Amino acid sequence: MKFIKYSLIIITCLVFQQLNAIGQVVFENPKSPVYQYLSRQAQIGRIEYNDLIQPISRKDIAGYLKELEEQKDKLSSREQKELAFYQQEYSEFDSPLKDTTTFFRKDQYDRWRFLSVKNDDFFLRGDPAMSFETINGKGKNVFRTATGLSFYGHAGKHFSFQAYFQDITEKGDGIDSLKRFTPETGILRTANINPNAKTVNFSDVRGSVTYAWKNGSISVGKDQMLWGYGEGGRIVLSDKAPSYPMIRLDYAPVKWLRFNYMHAWLNSALIDSARSYDKGNALFGENRELYIRKYFVSHTLTFLPAKGLSLSVGESMVYSDDFDAGYLLPVMFFKAYDQYQSRYKLTTGANGQFFFNVSSRNFIPKTHLYASLFIDEIRTGSIFDKEKSRNQLGYTVGASRTDAVIPYLTIGGEYTRINPYAYNNLIPAQTYTNQSYLLGDWMGQNADRIMAWASYNPLPRLSTRVQFTYIRKGRDGDLFDQYWAEPQAKFLDEGPVQTQKQLLIQANYELLHKLYIRTSYQRQTGVINPEVQTSAVPNEFRLAVSFGF
Repeated sequence: MKFIKYSLIIITCLVFQQLNAIGQVVFENPKSPVYQYLSRQAQIGRIEYNDLIQPISRKDIAGYLKELEEQKDKLSSREQKELAFYQQEYSEFDSPLKDTTTFFRKDQYDRWRFLSVKNDDFFLRGDPAMSFETINGKGKNVFRTATGLSFYGHAGKHFSFQAYFQDITEKGDGIDSLKRFTPETGILRTANINPNAKTVNFSDVRGSVTYAWKNGSISVGKDQMLWGYGEGGRIVLSDKAPSYPMIRLDYAPVKWLRFNYMHAWLNSALIDSARSYDKGNALFGENRELYIRKYFVSHTLTFLPAKGLSLSVGESMVYSDDFDAGYLLPVMFFKAYDQYQSRYKLTTGANGQFFFNVSSRNFIPKTHLYASLFIDEIRTGSIFDKEKSRNQLGYTVGASRTDAVIPYLTIGGEYTRINPYAYNNLIPAQTYTNQSYLLGDWMGQNADRIMAWASYNPLPRLSTRVQFTYIRKGRDGDLFDQYWAEPQAKFLDEGPVQTQKQLLIQANYELLHKLYIRTSYQRQTGVINPEVQTSAVPNEFRLAVSFGF
């Protein structure tokens, strides 16, 4: 433990530079509409938007808004109204705030807030986090309620903090109590209940403490980290798995280079029988049960050779059983280190991945082109050899164009494919999962998805969207075949192949700051994994009102 302690101290000392610089960092929820607003502005070429890794900080968002303020004459009246609205929300980085404490009142930027405290170098804002949603369809009548609290703030010129909690309950007929084959974030239910239960309760809790300086930050907390681009899912890191404890480091030493590192503590959902022990009584079973320890580490280099163009390369490792301080070194070559530690044995090593991304904004006017590649395992010498290749990988390619035909109309298309055996591993505690939910794309292995969409903002803060999705999925491959079969199973050959089509129509409106009204209609034909999607219905209607997150 002393070695771990000293390693953390060394890392901290390396990044605590430029102590005279101000840099509080609070991460913004990636579901916030401001992400879409900034993405569109970058697609037009007005800002250089670095959103490969999310969430991004409120400070960065405020900086992007300031850049747009300087180009206000180029914005339409609708864009100017949205800009003014978002500037009210991210006002703490504008001019110095007055020392005040307010409850249920507007702040000095005319933004209503539940709680706002400013006293010297201490700053705090808080809101309730509530939502009410109804989900209806044939044989489906679900009412979801969520109550909680969200707050964030700064302490001094370098430290910041944030926390978010919601207690969520779903009641009714047709509840999706598993949330497996769906892009919705997986859940941990408060009790082991059957899939057809009419009441499900779970919670969502996140929080972090961050130290920041002029061109970087280091954060310790519990959250998700998203990597790459994707309208239907993300093949590298997505928000499918529940949030996890982690250390996150972001550093931009020069304008054309960015570095990110993360070490996460995952839950294997597997009992460690060797560490479990007899607790001395028979209440709820004889043993004190402990889970097999599981960890995840990644780092990414992003190069920005020209405005609107980014090239990213990253590496990750899932390891288990014992914490390894070697993975605390952000610049370590993880694969080489694993080979050293494991002595080149599969049964003693970890599960490594490589990933790449390219993104181009406005090289073709008003167009975003992107592609991501996730490599779980590959034989570089036999990539095109049908008999010996082991191309266990996934990729996404997509494109969208904004202001297509009329202002604020964006159309796009995307294709994602995940080959057999991707995300899997011969050691169950080292699969690419947390709490048994995938860290990457929610479809899992041996599947592909094609999407087409059109979105339009008829009014400031009102977004509408029409989306078509077609998914194919074959059977998950056998472990023995994954490691020994030659040739390996071809894509979608592991049958039967199941398909589903979805047409989604939705509208989202931010009536006031953090007060959202959302409605959607979805029509679906075909059901993939019907034993999991017990709640799937041909037609589904949703209406939700939420506040504070």
